[in-house]
Amino acid sequence: MILAKPDDRSDNVEKLQENVQNTIKNLREAEEYLAEHADELSPEERRNIREKNENRRESIAGLRREIKDEAAYRKRNK
Repeated sequence: MILAKPDDRSDNVEKLQENVQNTIKNLREAEEYLAEHADELSPEERRNIREKNENRRESIAGLRREIKDEAAYRKRNK
């Protein structure tokens, strides 16, 4: 019989924070690219970059909610 590993959430906040930072970095890089090269891109390419950045903004908001949840869980279970 194989037992499931216990749920190790000890570093979830840090992992989520790293994901937020990486997503913010990608969003900024895409915005800079768009600002510098918008006139070279097709309307579809510009739209795709803007849509990806909107998705990134939504992801950041969701990750921040998860960080709050995980921090609260950590505090409750010390």
